[in-house]
Amino acid sequence: MYKTMKRIREFETNASKLFAEGQIHGFVHLYIGEEAVATGVCANLREDDYITSTHRGHGHIIAKGGDVKYMMAELYGRQTGYCKGKGGSMHIADATKGIIGANGIVGAGQNIATGAGLSAKLRGTDQVCACFFGDGSTNQGTFHESLNLASIWRLPVVFVCENNLYGISMHQSRHQAIQDIADRAVAYNIPGVVVDGNDVFAVYEAANEAIERARNGQGPSLIECKTYRHHGHFEGDPAKYKPAEEVAEWMSKDPLPRLVNYMLDNNILSKEELNEIDRQINDEIKEAIKFAEESPWPPIESVVEDIYTDIVEEVEK
Repeated sequence: MYKTMKRIREFETNASKLFAEGQIHGFVHLYIGEEAVATGVCANLREDDYITSTHRGHGHIIAKGGDVKYMMAELYGRQTGYCKGKGGSMHIADATKGIIGANGIVGAGQNIATGAGLSAKLRGTDQVCACFFGDGSTNQGTFHESLNLASIWRLPVVFVCENNLYGISMHQSRHQAIQDIADRAVAYNIPGVVVDGNDVFAVYEAANEAIERARNGQGPSLIECKTYRHHGHFEGDPAKYKPAEEVAEWMSKDPLPRLVNYMLDNNILSKEELNEIDRQINDEIKEAIKFAEESPWPPIESVVEDIYTDIVEEVEK
């Protein structure tokens, strides 16, 4: 789990730098500060399980096994990217690893996750879908529709709310009359729990219980992970709306040093071993950047490729 969290942090730190340098274009929403959520949840998933993601999706994709080379190439808009350079930061998917899509529409992943859960149930598998989303999306109709259907049909979906306190620049206290989003699970007669989203062990344990419950045919759960994004809503957002005291408090709860301190205090890893892991991951991200920079741009004629699907032909297959 440390390797996963460190890989996410290094990928995002470099993405921030490359965006500032003008190497990456378009919107980029970084996951720095929230690494424990995706890591703790996905550590419980099998390769054939599913996840749906958000506009802030890099961490989810890495935690589920996405290849950082193809991710970086996609951010660069290169032909070797996951979506051949056409999707960018917010539209990365890898169906071979159960990553059925990040997307830029708030709350859209909730419906997709419900569909994936229905698919697993109809096919008689024990696959599970973990659905990641932010606090702001829980005011969308998609959230309530998805939880309602998943509850009625007892679908194997684990709804994971990453409550980082802000919907763009609006604090949760200004857009909801409740403090804990997990309370909304009561309306659908499903379990709802609140966990420290910056404690990877707390997330892991809550997800383990919910995933096993879903895998055993007992239906969905809602996990609310209290966390905090270190950067603005998107790169270029100075986040002046965040009080300095709040930022300082949450920075002291950074999930990565918390895990490092735990491992050192409990003699799980030595400083030398941690340094070696860090070196390997730094090299991995450097290689991903090199791969992206050396990859070709999509040819102009590819602009009309991958636009339509022959439904009849796909059904016959």
